[in-house]
Amino acid sequence: MNLVNFRFETDANGVALLTWDMPERSMNVITPQVMDELEQVVDAVGADPAIKGCVICSGKNAFSGGADLSMLQQGAAEYARTQKAQGEEAAKKLFFDTSRRLSQIYRKLETCGKPFAAAIHGVCLGGAFELALACHYRVMADDDKTKVGLPEIKVGLFPGAGGTQRVARLMQTGDALQFLFRGDQAKPKAALGAGLAHELAPRGEIIERARKWLIDGGKALAPWDAREFKNPTGKVFSPTGMMIWSAANAIYRRETYDNYPAAKAILHAVYEGLQLPMDQALTVESRWFAHILRSKEAAAMIRTLFLSKTELEKGARRPASIAPSHLKKIGVIGAGFMGAGVAYVSALNGLEVILLDKDQPSADKGKATIDALITGSVAKGRASADEKDALLARVKATENYAALEGCDLVIEAVFEDRAVKAEATRRAQAVVGPDVIFASNTSTLPITSLAETTLAPENFIGVHFFSPVEKMLLVEVILGKKTGDRALATALDFVRLIKKTPIVVNDTRGFFANRCVLNFIREGHIMLTEGVPPAMIENVARMAGMPVGPLSLNDEVALDLGWRILTATRQDLGPEAIDPAQERVLQFMVEDQGRFGRKNSKGFYDYPTGGKKALWPGLSALAKTRLDPESLDVAELKQRLLVVQAVEAARTIAEGVVTDPREADIGSVLGFGFAPFTGGAISYIDGMGCAAFVALCDRLAGKYGSRFTPPQLLREMAANGESLYNRFGASSRAA
Repeated sequence: MNLVNFRFETDANGVALLTWDMPERSMNVITPQVMDELEQVVDAVGADPAIKGCVICSGKNAFSGGADLSMLQQGAAEYARTQKAQGEEAAKKLFFDTSRRLSQIYRKLETCGKPFAAAIHGVCLGGAFELALACHYRVMADDDKTKVGLPEIKVGLFPGAGGTQRVARLMQTGDALQFLFRGDQAKPKAALGAGLAHELAPRGEIIERARKWLIDGGKALAPWDAREFKNPTGKVFSPTGMMIWSAANAIYRRETYDNYPAAKAILHAVYEGLQLPMDQALTVESRWFAHILRSKEAAAMIRTLFLSKTELEKGARRPASIAPSHLKKIGVIGAGFMGAGVAYVSALNGLEVILLDKDQPSADKGKATIDALITGSVAKGRASADEKDALLARVKATENYAALEGCDLVIEAVFEDRAVKAEATRRAQAVVGPDVIFASNTSTLPITSLAETTLAPENFIGVHFFSPVEKMLLVEVILGKKTGDRALATALDFVRLIKKTPIVVNDTRGFFANRCVLNFIREGHIMLTEGVPPAMIENVARMAGMPVGPLSLNDEVALDLGWRILTATRQDLGPEAIDPAQERVLQFMVEDQGRFGRKNSKGFYDYPTGGKKALWPGLSALAKTRLDPESLDVAELKQRLLVVQAVEAARTIAEGVVTDPREADIGSVLGFGFAPFTGGAISYIDGMGCAAFVALCDRLAGKYGSRFTPPQLLREMAANGESLYNRFGASSRAA
């Protein structure tokens, strides 16, 4: 065998060991070459009478993250070539045969007549876990780093190499559906309890335990291939089965609003597959998988949430000429909720942190917040007591600016006030000097103007974290007019070190994310004044694909903050820069009613202690008229809530605030949850087509106002048949 990605050896007992260890990669991934080599091994093991069975393990720090999804783009290109050369039917057949190849290899492994065992350590996800499921025995390392899962749903796909069929035959149907829908990762004990693993062992013993199972007579027969096999929950068409499926369908609709074809395909594949023998069931799964691979939702989500996200995290926007910064110690000025969050994720990833505030009690309060966060992780089994102690030891809470000496990076996260930020900058630079990169965590104040107070504007940059810092994946890195490459490189190195996803934007009021999401919130305010029922506003937003409605989101970020931003905008840019309907809503809520949002348990919702939040009945006072819900066009309401964000995203590109459509898409999905099934705000426009989007904008602008007016750039692109990705994407950057 000619193996590049695997090592194959056989011991004196006739047990083969297949070690997956791809050269020049830190993580094993499934590629066409890996599939070729794996099939060679299966054929060789099955044909050699001297081999009793085979153990599959990894030579990396983890088993595998699954398939290299760039293969799917290659598949789409091959489809187009075949369609052009041989016609639609030939293209469809080739695509189907190619898309099910991995499933067929795994089935060949499962039925080759020789037992296979998987020895799993580290993450084992997606197609790699489907490989383990096809093995007849699975031994998992019993440690916190080892997890198994099928996360394909998170990028618009579903497990298409047997995952839906094998999981549904190992677990109770309801549990299997939840496992597939959520895409969660199971730790060793949970996997053992669910029947996804057969045995747990210390990391150093998993291969020997798998070998022992083979030597002791492990059978090359999957449970579902045995004559006596019965599904864990019984037949689909039974009283128990029908109770499951009606509830599963209702949950699917409640959670997805039919926006995610892959979730519906999971329902189909499991429901239909459980009524068939395994080989036919796998064919059903493969047909649904090929169908989903051809969907625009999968293409958009894979591009944004896998390919683009990976590229940006690996430094696509980092200046190549700047050497790595090797950060060891950072300073965080401001120990409030945001500053403490930044300090926490920094210390969590090994950095020494100086957490500084105006006085020692304030600094200590920030460290107490960090203590609470890591204590929560310990309680959930995500960290040990020793790890907690080590993390807290890396954080020094102080009021003394002199403690910043020796920091490689300083991040200011004080109150959103120019004077306060200027004072913090001045005092910090008196200690660290002008050469240390200084970053401001601001959500509203332009970086260029903040940099005027610094000793070296070229070393000043914005880093906008999203709340809560420990959960939100996105960081906006903002370039001021004088920000230099070293500042950008250092900021991106820091974001990568703390395992966040960066987007780089040029300086403007509101940057990228806030400009877009504040339009979403404003549209909810305007709908209120029009007389759209508040519950309908919230529900339609979720139907459109947003994680929460605009009123609920505004409560979370605080109404009084929105009122301050609106007031500041009026002062800076004049009354024409604000929307009078929004001003009326916020003035009524904040000034007249003292309702600030969740922070004081009174906003658009009431937040009773110990009870569920409910929309405040007093919102009816904001409506100019009462509209009959039955008379409202739900589709148009959904369009308003998405288009008002997408057209603002297009404006940021037209203005040069965002220069890369990948960053606009990533920023919109990770930053404020823009309908992930679209791939993001720019993919939403490209998916519709510029001409259709401009026509929709013009119709909405004519009916509801100039906030929907598209930028001239989109009109030109519509006339020329262009897309934003074609004009500003990888090809244009390479040119």
